[in-house]
Amino acid sequence: MSFPDLSFDDVVQPAWNVSPRVRALVTTRDGGVSEPPFGRWRDGVDQPGGLNLGMKSGDDPAAVAANRARLLKLANVQEAAWLEQIHGAGIVRAEDVLAHAHTSGTPTRADASVTARSGTVCVVMVADCMPVLLCDEAGRAVGAAHAGWRGLAAGIVEQTAERVAELAGVDARSLHAFLGPSIGPETFEVGADVRDAFMNGVGAAQREATSSAFVTHPHNPDKYLADLPALARLRLQKLGVTDIVGGDLCTVTLRERFYSYRRDRVTGRMAALIWLDDAAPASAR
Repeated sequence: MSFPDLSFDDVVQPAWNVSPRVRALVTTRDGGVSEPPFGRWRDGVDQPGGLNLGMKSGDDPAAVAANRARLLKLANVQEAAWLEQIHGAGIVRAEDVLAHAHTSGTPTRADASVTARSGTVCVVMVADCMPVLLCDEAGRAVGAAHAGWRGLAAGIVEQTAERVAELAGVDARSLHAFLGPSIGPETFEVGADVRDAFMNGVGAAQREATSSAFVTHPHNPDKYLADLPALARLRLQKLGVTDIVGGDLCTVTLRERFYSYRRDRVTGRMAALIWLDDAAPASAR
């Protein structure tokens, strides 16, 4: 069976006002070659043609490799700094990830990468956790963070922002951030331990807003519904970052567009990519 090429109609792109040198996108479940249960969703049915990018998802490795090749072709790059994500707060340079992969053949264990090198692609994979993409307005440095609740509570978003700001030579307050598709506030059911992890880690100034990101579950008083995008915004705002877009696409409820581990368990993975492109006009550099 042949499938149409992956196109920019199949991905989500940040609506931010930054240099055209900054390139960024988040994939959906469309535009690939994977078979169910890793397929695309049409007419209420999981059908062939899914863009699963997760090598450890249980999908046919050849299909995942073909999907990754389709993604790199769309981005017009040769390779990407794929990570072995561990739900932590480790941050690495994307060029070091690529060097390690070239010499060892294995991915680097981390949950965020940054770079100031043109053509080097930072990438994280998600299927409910939030991808957070960061850059400075002039396009001097970029970063991608995999923000599940554990990494978010451990500070991965603000720490990645600080690393990007350092590489760009700017104040972190001037950065731009994109919150990609993730589990939404009406579907992210958590226990008191998750709420405590956030409440115990914030100062008085953010305590009320952090508490507001957790709503008692309407059918289970021992559980909460957590607002992951709101928690990410609070972390960025604590740094002084105000140019924040996205955070309005729920992977669980938008079944026709996104994979969701919490919804389906056996499912694919999307990817969020950000990189610098020297093909941009010189005036944008």
